[in-house]
Amino acid sequence: MEKQEEYLLKEKKDGTKIMVRDVQLVLLEMVKEIDKICVDNKIEYCLTGGSTIGAYKYKGFIPWDDDFDIAMMRSEYKKFIKALEKDLDKEKYTFHCFEKNRKYDVTWPYMKIRKKNTYIREVNKLLPNRCTDCDGIFIDVFVYDHMSKYTVFDLPLRLCNSLLMPVIIFFENLKINPIPLKHLYRFNAKMYGFLCRKSKYIGDDLTWTYRNPMTPLRYRKEKIFPPVRVPFEDMHLPVQNDMKEYMICHWGEKVFEPLPESKRKPGHVHDISLTSDKPED
Repeated sequence: MEKQEEYLLKEKKDGTKIMVRDVQLVLLEMVKEIDKICVDNKIEYCLTGGSTIGAYKYKGFIPWDDDFDIAMMRSEYKKFIKALEKDLDKEKYTFHCFEKNRKYDVTWPYMKIRKKNTYIREVNKLLPNRCTDCDGIFIDVFVYDHMSKYTVFDLPLRLCNSLLMPVIIFFENLKINPIPLKHLYRFNAKMYGFLCRKSKYIGDDLTWTYRNPMTPLRYRKEKIFPPVRVPFEDMHLPVQNDMKEYMICHWGEKVFEPLPESKRKPGHVHDISLTSDKPED
């Protein structure tokens, strides 16, 4: 792999710098742990989002990418929670999800796996971490579920959750935990997936509402699963069965064009520490 340009995340008061690559190495250590757990427990998952682009274009991380995303079907996610409870190295890591902590924000990805004794504060101030036992560097876990290819069937429950999302965030920012609304939000998603269980199409679970509800992403399931393993840094990781088709569906043909230098910037981190569970400055 060719030498990558370095991207600065933070310069501390003593002049030492935290680079994007420093965070990527922490994430790589974490994903090795997660991958082993999934292999040992026969859990099917794949990289998603920018992590897939990194695998395709760079055989590793996008040089300026400061996060890591994986996805799995809902049935695998249930197995995954049990596997983490059993096999995750509790000295190094923890995981947050609504199933285990009702403070968890259900408008986030389904789970965040965090490294202890590190700290990260995301750019988005409207969605602070309520699971205050750990604010560590994390990997996002998304859930895929079956979905309809027909807008007339897809739209009602999708709109319902799109309207619920800002209400939940509003209460969260008043420091009120709207548990009944969270349950309804999750129930709508699970019911929709159940109703579409015979569909050949899958997509992000209905709790992921940060997209125009009129244009949801949907993929033929055989284009995503079973995943295939490709080189990623110093290991091989699972990606979509048809990685190129997934990327075109998600971003269009422009995804294969070089990104302008002005947009090659880390976009998720407001503050970070690799050696402490609190800000270093």
